Amino acid sequence: MFKRNYLNLIGLAYRARQCSAGEDTIIKDIRKRRVKLLILASDAGPQTKKKLTDKCKTYEVPYIIINEDKEALGNAIGKLQRVAIAILDEGFAAKIKSLFD
Repeated sequence: MFKRNYLNLIGLAYRARQCSAGEDTIIKDIRKRRVKLLILASDAGPQTKKKLTDKCKTYEVPYIIINEDKEALGNAIGKLQRVAIAILDEGFAAKIKSLFD
């Protein structure tokens, strides 16, 4: 049940246009300080993972590495595969974070 909850929330955030996906877009959003939470797939490549987590640390953006693969993360927003998804809304970010605490 827990797994479905946060994936459903990611899907809702995406439909509400409160998400960004794609490495370049996410990095731009982090630089603009729009990202409230970064969600990374467990099977993200080491370079991608390092690049995104380093950027998060620099700009003090919280991030979560989930126990799902790229496919599950992509399915949550109705796409094929996504390595990372950035949540842009404080409310969605707070709710998703609370599910992991």
